[in-house]
Amino acid sequence: MNKLPDKTRLKTLLREMWIVVRPATRHGLVLGLLFVAAGGMVARATYLQLINKDFLQEQGDDRHLRVVEVPAHRGMILDRNGEPLAVSSPVDSIWAQPAELLQQRDRWPTLAPLLGLAVTEIEAKLAGREDRQFVYLRRHMPPSMAQQILQLKIPGVYSKREYGRYYPDAEVTSHLLGFTDVDDAGQEGLEKTFDAQLHGIPGKKRVIQDRLGRVVEDVESIRIPQPGKQIVLSIDRRLQYLAYRALKTAVMENKASGGSAVVVDVRTGEILAMVDQPAGNPNNRADLRGDLLRNRAVTDVYEPGSTMKAFAIALALESGKWAPTTLVNTAPGTLKVGRYTVHDVHNYGLIDVTRVLSKSSNVGTSKIALSMPAERLWQLYKNIGFGSLTGVGLVGEQPGVLHHFTRWGGEIGHANHAFGYGLSITMLQLAQAYTVLAADGVRRPLTILKRDEPPEVSEEQRVLSTRAVRQVRAMLEEAVTKEGTGVKASVPGYRVAGKTGTVRKIVNGRYAGNRYFSLFAGMVPASNPRLVMAIIVDEPKGGAYYGGAVAAPVFGKTMGGALRILNVTPDDMPTMKIAGAISPVGATP
Repeated sequence: MNKLPDKTRLKTLLREMWIVVRPATRHGLVLGLLFVAAGGMVARATYLQLINKDFLQEQGDDRHLRVVEVPAHRGMILDRNGEPLAVSSPVDSIWAQPAELLQQRDRWPTLAPLLGLAVTEIEAKLAGREDRQFVYLRRHMPPSMAQQILQLKIPGVYSKREYGRYYPDAEVTSHLLGFTDVDDAGQEGLEKTFDAQLHGIPGKKRVIQDRLGRVVEDVESIRIPQPGKQIVLSIDRRLQYLAYRALKTAVMENKASGGSAVVVDVRTGEILAMVDQPAGNPNNRADLRGDLLRNRAVTDVYEPGSTMKAFAIALALESGKWAPTTLVNTAPGTLKVGRYTVHDVHNYGLIDVTRVLSKSSNVGTSKIALSMPAERLWQLYKNIGFGSLTGVGLVGEQPGVLHHFTRWGGEIGHANHAFGYGLSITMLQLAQAYTVLAADGVRRPLTILKRDEPPEVSEEQRVLSTRAVRQVRAMLEEAVTKEGTGVKASVPGYRVAGKTGTVRKIVNGRYAGNRYFSLFAGMVPASNPRLVMAIIVDEPKGGAYYGGAVAAPVFGKTMGGALRILNVTPDDMPTMKIAGAISPVGATP
């Protein structure tokens, strides 16, 4: 016994003592030990909950309590009738904790196809970022696709709710609306113009997250998210579609490089449609290019050609030196101005002022314009708005070019400006100019936002006299007949007033011999104009290139549908008589 090791002897001794102790005593001893243990646990809990609470709470919060951002959706862009043109829809973005995901390389072949990435692309996104806590793998995925990824339960892969911009009308409104970037900030068009109003303010909340970064519980709201404001445009979605379809048809049929068109409400100055070609789909950003995004109606300037003749004629009528019936000798179809020669397409001979406009005679217009000081024509153009911004506020809008009359280069420059050469304007400016003719000589400010009431009109806004403008409108009606150049702009049941234009393009500083712009600007119904439309088709290559053949049909097709949509009463019924209408004397009915 004495030879046993010390530990063995101790164990043997305790066993013998335990056996000697009576059962009742053993039970008491066990209970005593249990009470001591329980007391220790209560003491420890008391210490942790009361004495060391702040420290432990802080440690727990550091590990699991987080302040996260609550996304706020961007405000909608609506047309004048409340139809959505741009909306923000919920999407999910997939992100990763690089250190975790780098340990799951065997799962990457399954993950990559769902992300739309190659395995090497995942490697590139994570390489060198092991110390980061957050790296995007794929932005703006449909929630259903993101859910498939989360169901894989790959450690280090998580999702984040965001909002993506969606454009229901795709390319029909792309140039006007522009687009947003992946962070929902406006980059072009109206998205950029009104970015401050459209952009929402994200909220913040405090949450408890588990070790995988998933939200377990919302603790408190720190800041409520503020959605962006809605913007209501003057655009009528129905007219936008009509104009776009007609313009695209013209561009395709004439094999043209592009085109633009603008429709304005004469009474209010509201822009009802603004379209361009070619166009891209902003919902598919991978295919977008710069030439598909440019809003040509405000960024590109052109010499307006014969569409300007209406203003030179109006100025002549206002001067009192000329009347619609005044005769002008345009023979032999040319006019020598200094060392230059002005040409007509045909020799029209002796014609009145009305036919000068309806036949689009350069010679006749030049003679009329040269009978007045160049300064008066320059001042008229300036008052109409040429050479300055329209005030609409569209991104990239250009003021055009209108040189001071002292820089026109003498009489030939004076004559050129009368029939639309030597100055450059946008299609929006051309539409604004024709609203002056349609609104009895008053220039109303244009707007891209819906107006609840027409703006007040004062005599300070008058550009031309009512009498002169109404006489010109009657002449422009003659231009949209079989005797004029714009018959293809006709709208059954309505009187149309308008003017064609055909302009040679400038290439390498010189006018090209076989490259043109085709234009038409007009108003309807001519008896009491409601709508104005300006159209340009860039470089038609299908054989025809005159404005009457290429651009005028866009007006006719668009206005035919627009007038019915707006329920405008026809004014060209055989039994109707328009009180106060002025018929040009000597013109062919």
